[in-house]
Amino acid sequence: MTYDFDSIISRKGSGCFKHDAMKSIYGREDLLPLWVADMEFAVAPQIIQAMQKRLDHPVFGYNFRLPEYYDAVADWAAAQYGYRPEPDWILDSPGVMPAVSLAVSIFSEPGDGILIQTPVYEPFFKAARDQNRTLLTNQLKLVDGRYEIDFDDFEAKLKQSRIFLLCSPHNPVGRLWSEEELRKMGSLCREHGVLIISDEIHADLVYDGAKAISIASLEDFADFTICCFSTAKSFNLAGLATAAAIVKNPDLRLKLQVALRNLHLFMGNSFGITAVTAAYREGRDWLDAVLKYLDGNRRFLIDAFANELPDLKLIHPEATYLAWVDFSALGMDDNEIREFMVHKARIAAVPGTNFGPEGSGFQRLNFACPRSILEEAVQRLKTALGEL
Repeated sequence: MTYDFDSIISRKGSGCFKHDAMKSIYGREDLLPLWVADMEFAVAPQIIQAMQKRLDHPVFGYNFRLPEYYDAVADWAAAQYGYRPEPDWILDSPGVMPAVSLAVSIFSEPGDGILIQTPVYEPFFKAARDQNRTLLTNQLKLVDGRYEIDFDDFEAKLKQSRIFLLCSPHNPVGRLWSEEELRKMGSLCREHGVLIISDEIHADLVYDGAKAISIASLEDFADFTICCFSTAKSFNLAGLATAAAIVKNPDLRLKLQVALRNLHLFMGNSFGITAVTAAYREGRDWLDAVLKYLDGNRRFLIDAFANELPDLKLIHPEATYLAWVDFSALGMDDNEIREFMVHKARIAAVPGTNFGPEGSGFQRLNFACPRSILEEAVQRLKTALGEL
């Protein structure tokens, strides 16, 4: 089947955060929206058809997930992530971060150390700080244009930690962690008795013929790991609030399951359940097509930054649809970079400092959009840089 990723779909007025909240965040609405991490592409028609069929049934009461839903989730994990969860390992959450934050609250106490690898997705900071935990940071090292783990520091911080929050693949730096890196992280967590909570929401978005490996698929790591994934990124279904937390360990699983039920977070919505099942059962052809298009966008940006924007440095993404761009050569502070992006280049991007102080000098751009938008973004950056 042929899919159209080049057409620009107007999302203004649809309650879309990326477009309708832009003025409140950036002070103007004439910006290219390269900030919020969702796609500008229409959802797979196979998913739309399944949702339409569900819409034809006129009752939308409380939901009970049928076995076909859990079978679809388990089959997808087996094909994509290297392990097959049993149906009772699969817990239901409205999103990855609700499950992550809830797990932090259940499996740690105020003051306990929560380890993250910075720069990293902003809600990781909130999951620790907003619950009065001690935030510990293992700063990733930028070596020859690629981020690496400082394992000496990682182990030193683990000794002070109760939980390690893993972002795999990593947002915003775009690293696809190797099996060797995952084994080393998992082995150290086992040695020091640290629980792993792994955010694997970008695990379907991988390039160059590679495949993401879940840390839960290696050795005995699933015994002390909670893995969270969803269709939010790969199938552009973030607004349908449906995610899975995979918990093999029965003691961990029971505690998280009780908390999800007590907060009534487990029932989900009718369309999310339908959409996830359709995505995992019928959406692979669309995902293959969108990955090919995203890879074209990725390569376009790599070439554009190298040849047309040499003062800016793009960290080549191995996964995700997020470009991590170094502006430090311009000699601006972070406020000046933001002013430059908003009022000179007229691009809405995410400031690097949102991902921790290690993101200073960077901006994150979302390239899950028609290529013509990226072409316009490159032209705006060239023009703005020429006016400096």
